[in-house]
Amino acid sequence: MTLKEAYSYSVYFLSGNGVDEADFKSLCLVCHIAGIRESEYLIHQNDEIITKKLADLLWRVKSGEPLQYVIGKWDFYESEFFVGKGVLIPRPETEELVSLAVEKVKSLSKCVVYDLCAGSGCIGISIAKACPNSTVYLVEKSKDAMEYLLKNCNGVKNAVPVLDDIKNISDDLPLADVIISNPPYIPREQTKNLQKEVMYEPVMALDGGDDGLDFY
Repeated sequence: MTLKEAYSYSVYFLSGNGVDEADFKSLCLVCHIAGIRESEYLIHQNDEIITKKLADLLWRVKSGEPLQYVIGKWDFYESEFFVGKGVLIPRPETEELVSLAVEKVKSLSKCVVYDLCAGSGCIGISIAKACPNSTVYLVEKSKDAMEYLLKNCNGVKNAVPVLDDIKNISDDLPLADVIISNPPYIPREQTKNLQKEVMYEPVMALDGGDDGLDFY
């Protein structure tokens, strides 16, 4: 089966099973299996693809598992981040938060940045890469999320993962010049009515308490 045939079948399968954005998800899946970027699809559409692997991934998406978990990584800001069960999926709207933080950090000299509730590290690591004169401490208390945070921090020398609770940060850390965070903010009652895909994500990263403002 060629990539083009695999893509057409994937769209047919996902849309027929009521999966939204079937075109986009199908393109991401076939390109992931082929090891190419989505932008390279047209020049590789006649290449052969491993159909058994595609079938496995299609069934996972059909079951409601987030596309990002199925693929195992996702683009955010200017990098790619490992993601999976136990860690919040990076959202494109959060890139605006990173842009604002980068602008602030670049206006300072050498500085210390805290990324609280770091999760995959997409925020703090993006800042660390854009601002090499900073040292970014990425604080996360979930051991499941820490697995992905450590992988994503690999090779980023000024990004320091810290397994700790932000409500009781270790005195061993230096004082922060900039604090950035995207903590849980959904009121507890509303977490029961989220989309099926979102329900796969860790409740710890979504539940902001009775009014959603516990961390704020």
